[in-house]
Amino acid sequence: MRYLSRTGKRLTALCLLLSVVTSAFAHHSSAMFDKSTVRQVTATVVEFQWTNPHIWIQIEFENEVGDKQEWSIEGLGPNSLFRKGWRPNSFEPGDIIEIKFYPMRDGSPAGGFIGAKFADGKTIGNW
Repeated sequence: MRYLSRTGKRLTALCLLLSVVTSAFAHHSSAMFDKSTVRQVTATVVEFQWTNPHIWIQIEFENEVGDKQEWSIEGLGPNSLFRKGWRPNSFEPGDIIEIKFYPMRDGSPAGGFIGAKFADGKTIGNW
């Protein structure tokens, strides 16, 4: 009986430790974004991904030399955004938007969402 008790305690401790460790790895920081730089571009929405743990807005726009680029813009989680009034159809493919975001520190074509303004003047996020 004593063996089962000791094993049970060890198993419980291991489960608790694993739950804390996996929770810590489940979320990442925003350190990959260059928060000293804000990019603002006029873009076309290619796709809006309403997924956990973060939403993604795929956008396409012309860079400074006229080449089309596709960028992936990361936002908060759907649960947080739903409480702020966002919905799975907040962005539709083909929408023309002005969008502000923090670019990636490593220069890859991605960023962290700040805000967007639609053609009809409606804004979402921190505009």
